[in-house]
Amino acid sequence: MSGGSWEGRFRRLVRLAVLVLLAWGSSLPRARAQEAPVQTIDEEITAFAYAPDGRIVYAVRRLFKTKKYDLQRDDIWIAGTDGKRRRVVQGEKFVRGSAPFSYTVNKFRWSGDGRRMVAELFTTAVVDSESNTRDQMQALLLDDAGKEIRIRDGDSVIPDGYNAAWIADGATVVYLAEAVKPHLLSSIQIMRPEAGRGGPLFAGRTFVDADWMAKTGTGIVIERDRSLSGPPRMQRLDLVKEADTELATLDGYAGGLEVSPSGTKAAYYLDQEVLEIRDLTAPSRIARLRVGYGAFQWAPDEKRILLKRAPERKAGELVWVEVPPLAEESTKKQEPDGGVVQPALTPIFHGLAIHDFQISPDGRFLAVVAPGKGSLTVYLLAAAR
Repeated sequence: MSGGSWEGRFRRLVRLAVLVLLAWGSSLPRARAQEAPVQTIDEEITAFAYAPDGRIVYAVRRLFKTKKYDLQRDDIWIAGTDGKRRRVVQGEKFVRGSAPFSYTVNKFRWSGDGRRMVAELFTTAVVDSESNTRDQMQALLLDDAGKEIRIRDGDSVIPDGYNAAWIADGATVVYLAEAVKPHLLSSIQIMRPEAGRGGPLFAGRTFVDADWMAKTGTGIVIERDRSLSGPPRMQRLDLVKEADTELATLDGYAGGLEVSPSGTKAAYYLDQEVLEIRDLTAPSRIARLRVGYGAFQWAPDEKRILLKRAPERKAGELVWVEVPPLAEESTKKQEPDGGVVQPALTPIFHGLAIHDFQISPDGRFLAVVAPGKGSLTVYLLAAAR
């Protein structure tokens, strides 16, 4: 067989293979969400969060210049369920003292009734004539119209406060404050803005992480001793009665604590690979999934978890993870590899990288921020499967 004839036959085989692949690809189910968003906010979004009634609060990156400094202070907007948007905080006019300062919004958290919120700010302020700066976390208290909620006629921010939330009484904010630098361990603090009073809860104890359940005035926390010598312990805290119940001693803890919408389960990372799910009503029942470290959210029906396969501030692929049946922890530990299973990961958005995401409280919509410009796009969740 001559070389020319072989090359011609090879090219025909290649063309045939390409046609077969194209035909096979066109038959795959497509994520219609990519083709038909229900809402797009064409701004550079730094953080956003759904309210219980479906509104979205979001921060827009804003840069401006002074005579000496380039500053960033994000604007805060609220998008209604009717699609109308209004700016509730103009960053350039958000001034604290005479020293130049910048901030970006890290995250938002709404109260259970949707009437108040907390914006977590990462601030950088000039502290002297040599232009030295100080970084600080601050919790900004707002109502659902964007009006600042001042602490007994004082400021509306809680300095050094992070992971803050309004609890069920509508008058109290619970938050974490640094106890062991650099943010290795935290103390739990409360603030009652109207009364102007606050202070520590569970004084003398230190915690790695917390997820607050605002509607019930409780929290699930991971406690460790100040020397970090003992194992992490999962506790349920009653923030009103200042009472606690130990749920489990964990084999490890690497972050990501999130309680399910019903408050009956919690998921968290044991290490950089394994996600553990624990039944909070029967704490000895668990499941362990090897999915890789990432940011995740429970689906409202709690049958699945939506996982971004990258750390919180990085872009990664979005995948669905089915929640398997839970079993006794003692039984799991006797299984190969400690009962860790490799679940199927079902990608959405054709595997495109996503920077941030959130499922709406009613489970109907999925809002995502893509890398690059950072526009916020909302899809029907069923179409994004």
